[in-house]
Amino acid sequence: MTEERKILVEEVDAVETPPKARVEEPRQRDYLDGFLAQKPAASPAGEPGGDLYDGIIDALKEIFDPEIPVNIYDLGLIYGVDVTQDGHAIVTMTLTTPHCPVAESMPGEVELRVGAVPGVGDVEVNLVWDPPWDPQKMSDEAKLELGML
Repeated sequence: MTEERKILVEEVDAVETPPKARVEEPRQRDYLDGFLAQKPAASPAGEPGGDLYDGIIDALKEIFDPEIPVNIYDLGLIYGVDVTQDGHAIVTMTLTTPHCPVAESMPGEVELRVGAVPGVGDVEVNLVWDPPWDPQKMSDEAKLELGML
């Protein structure tokens, strides 16, 4: 580090202007036109966002727990809805407790309501206890309805 660094300065009188790019015809801003021209891809009927899937979810939202004034979907009792290509619906659900008074009737009501959705051929309801239901599975709307928020 004993050497001193010297800065070399070169003085010039003028600098050549760089050549500009030449465009023969004026460019149109078409990037937004292509984006706006796209149509949304249609969701398959049995997938979330599809008509059949949404119809099943709407049917589940019409079923209320008799002891709690919240529908079973927002209550978090529905763990999954699967719909096959031929309209076979499989609903995986639980109840608040194994000793729930509607343990015998609720799966049957779910089967009837989902089976009444246009386009659903066959319905299978799987009642599971693992993972167990807890209040954290409720939607924010259900928590608000019950005064938990």
